[in-house]
Amino acid sequence: MTELIVAQGDITRFTSDVIVNAANSSLLGGGGVDGAIHRAAGPELLEACRALNGASTGESKMTDAFRIGTAKKIIHTVGPVYSSRDPQESARLLASCYRTSLDLAEGYRSITFPAVSTGVYGYPMVEATGVAVRTIREWQAQHPQTSLETVTLIAFSAADFAVLSAAIGQ
Repeated sequence: MTELIVAQGDITRFTSDVIVNAANSSLLGGGGVDGAIHRAAGPELLEACRALNGASTGESKMTDAFRIGTAKKIIHTVGPVYSSRDPQESARLLASCYRTSLDLAEGYRSITFPAVSTGVYGYPMVEATGVAVRTIREWQAQHPQTSLETVTLIAFSAADFAVLSAAIGQ
């Protein structure tokens, strides 16, 4: 069974086969974790993302990790803007981000997620964490033979770490 854990730190320096980028629909970089990942990966990431032709909300696409030496791949997922949708639709789209990212990570041993949509996209941290944990656990139950040994939810701040820890009972 895949282990679900919580960590605090910088996703660009966290050791994981696959890291997830909370991207915008252009996939061409932005602020927050998206900007940090693009800066750490270098200009090759921008070129690789241009070739992907963007992504829709709830969709995920994968590139190499380039200069992020702690990862092999980056999965770019486009979370919902919370304030622009009803809560059920936001939850459905956010769950799709986690599900499609896990599907793309099949074949690797570890994946690390930031708190998708909780920054500038305005998704409340507690609600977003609930969607993330439920979706990951459902995916684990549906994929008992997965190659993924570890799924990590990473928090940059101590406050977010406390929310994530409470959600998984850690």
